[in-house]
Amino acid sequence: MPKGYTHPKFIAPPAPKSGKDSTKVAIVGAGPVGLTVAIDLAQRGISVTLLDDDDTTSHGSRLICMSKRTLEIFDRIGIGKLLEEKGVIWNKGRLFFQDDEIYNFDLLPEPGHAWPAFINIQQYYVEDFLVQKAETTPGIELRWKHAVVGLEVHDEGASLGIETPDGAYKLDASYVIACDGAHSTIRKALNLPFVGRAFDDRFLITDVFMKANFPSERWFWFEPPFHDGQSALLHKQPDGVWRIDLQIAANADPEEEIKEDKVRGRIERMLGSDIPFEIEWISLYSFRCRRLEKFRHNNIFFAGDSAHQVSPFGARGGNGGVQDADNLAWKLAKVIKGEAPDNLLDSYEAERIPAADENIKNSSRSTDFMTPKSAAVKDLRDAVLALARQEPFARRMVNSGRLSVPARYESSPLITCDASTFNRGLLPGSAAVDAPILIDGKEDWLLKQIGQNFTIMIWGPTPPNIPTDILVIQIGPENDPSGLIKERYNMREGTTYLFRPDQHIAARTHQFNQEWLTAALARSAGRH
Repeated sequence: MPKGYTHPKFIAPPAPKSGKDSTKVAIVGAGPVGLTVAIDLAQRGISVTLLDDDDTTSHGSRLICMSKRTLEIFDRIGIGKLLEEKGVIWNKGRLFFQDDEIYNFDLLPEPGHAWPAFINIQQYYVEDFLVQKAETTPGIELRWKHAVVGLEVHDEGASLGIETPDGAYKLDASYVIACDGAHSTIRKALNLPFVGRAFDDRFLITDVFMKANFPSERWFWFEPPFHDGQSALLHKQPDGVWRIDLQIAANADPEEEIKEDKVRGRIERMLGSDIPFEIEWISLYSFRCRRLEKFRHNNIFFAGDSAHQVSPFGARGGNGGVQDADNLAWKLAKVIKGEAPDNLLDSYEAERIPAADENIKNSSRSTDFMTPKSAAVKDLRDAVLALARQEPFARRMVNSGRLSVPARYESSPLITCDASTFNRGLLPGSAAVDAPILIDGKEDWLLKQIGQNFTIMIWGPTPPNIPTDILVIQIGPENDPSGLIKERYNMREGTTYLFRPDQHIAARTHQFNQEWLTAALARSAGRH
């Protein structure tokens, strides 16, 4: 069992005695993605039923690297402080080639951000915090040990076949969100194939408990002397747990590789004989870089690993899944409330498929760099690594996992493109960037002011006739004492940004007028 953590046992509610039930939104899978979209929808006034075939949190660390954008999303729905208090904060990383450190990097070199580049924390803690939040959020019904075993699609939505410890029933749902992972029952029921690449390369993941003085940094080795010329990764987690990833030969016997004695021998060679440790969890995975052709199938939506899969190097899988949830929730809420047309939901895959493709591209390139497929490619890779010791340009070619960054929805039909009057600042489609702000004379953060509805931020006085449901943030020297909002958003008198409910920039202008706002709002809500 993990040191410092006890897996909870959630209570499974009984099956409906009538053998049938209904809900507006059924979410399948209570992992980080399913829980996030459930909380987000409920906070926007939409009742949901969340189904899971288990009655506890996940085993093993699994997703551990929470990116800055994911932390901002989690903070918006209310668990940011818990992650900050429990997790291991890190911004820096080091890369090694054989015996030598070739260079190090800082992922957040500038001040004025509420969140670090990453926080490391085991997935079971993330799920636990999300469950606690879900249990206290009105509008969420958690149904543990309610396994989805069947699916029937109809014009009004879908009917789910559910099995529970005390009986089976049918659940009718107007909308279904499949967050049930790489082996998705919903995806299989619809017979939807993945498109992409499956690699032969394998990595051994091990969680070990040890007392070590290594810093809270990402350490990655190419061909370390302790691991037979393969690759290795070391990450610190809470509770004295360390994550170790070791590349395994493609032709290795999987059953042999996960035997504890063999794993222990590998780790002893890595750490040395003077660092005692205990093994907590062992897993073996193969690289998968693939996705569904479509993420929306009528009123059924796929998010997270049920929709796309990447290698864990770069932390793009789980973080991408949370950003799927962030993208879908506000759109579905607006459609259900009658505040937007149904075609707004088409923009979910119009935005998230390019984001998934970007993650798949980076993940595939990382895999190819870490595991060269020919002697010539390996010689080129090793030459790049050797050159990177002294030459900064070569460091840009080194790829041990391009770390997760927020997607920019530049080609989205919801985004209003602007004229070239902005010579800098954040482009439409980008996620908003945080900065300090004074609110009623108190220090706060910009991102805390946006995210529940459409918001405009303007430098100067508030324009007249702004719709009552639009939040207005007036910016000037008096509440931007650091000047970072003005700098990051390239603001001057009249500069206005329109933010969507998911904190992405829908439009911007240097010369506010009512017609611009009306058109940008209509486009952002799928009415253009």
